[in-house]
Amino acid sequence: MTDSEILSRPRFEILPTEGAEERAGHLPRDGKVAVTCSPGKGIENTLRFSERLLQRGFRVVPHIAARLVAGKAHLEEILRWFDDHGLREIYVIGGDSKEPVGPYASALELLGAMSRLEHGVEEVGIGGYPEGHPLIDDEELDRALLDKQPFASYVVTQLCFDADTILGWISGIRHKGIRLPVYVGLPGAVDRKKLLRVSLKVGVGDSVRFLRKQAGLVGMLLKPGGYSPDELVERLAPYAGDEHYDIAGLHLYTFNQVESTAKWRQRMLGPQKTSGTGAPR
Repeated sequence: MTDSEILSRPRFEILPTEGAEERAGHLPRDGKVAVTCSPGKGIENTLRFSERLLQRGFRVVPHIAARLVAGKAHLEEILRWFDDHGLREIYVIGGDSKEPVGPYASALELLGAMSRLEHGVEEVGIGGYPEGHPLIDDEELDRALLDKQPFASYVVTQLCFDADTILGWISGIRHKGIRLPVYVGLPGAVDRKKLLRVSLKVGVGDSVRFLRKQAGLVGMLLKPGGYSPDELVERLAPYAGDEHYDIAGLHLYTFNQVESTAKWRQRMLGPQKTSGTGAPR
């Protein structure tokens, strides 16, 4: 698979914050927009923002954090919202809240509860961690991924800067019996300082060390212009057509720097015809 092919049907992750709806206008119509869910903003904010994007013609995939679901009635309400808006795809995470507000402490518990309810959701995304999780050991992560597999349609990987780490992790989960297609999570074309700040916050330690070895932390901060994942895409593209890896595409973490990420993607696609940017207003 070529760089253009792996970028042909991207997913763009956006944070539902002030000004984000206007920035979303730069996104291509052929991509899906993943809307995050945070403890500070809550599930209802994610759904309201998603609804506004739907009204503008975007294909939206809301994130739902298990730890923010208050109980069965709340879950039924969320799933009813999906049905009412004709959405058939959801992305389920555990969430970053220290304590769950209801009975669901993990994505697995919420997925199990969803499976016992009537709803129209057909595609379910779950998270994967090529560099591990700062609070969960690797064995527990692997076990959870296996347990979630029957409920899921695909995996999206956490932010990572090192292609070898990503490919090694995918190969590893294949040997452990996980067959779900993988969307590889990469940073978009974003500001370097913001990228490093977010990376340190979410704990992508090996990737940050990789960047230090390549260019030096200070040098990277002072280097003019923004970061773009050209080399990562070039390294991953040949493996996207390999059945063993089953890379379905890319999930681009924009950190709401949407315009620069969309322009970078167009540049990578080259002179071939693209389906345009900007949703119908």
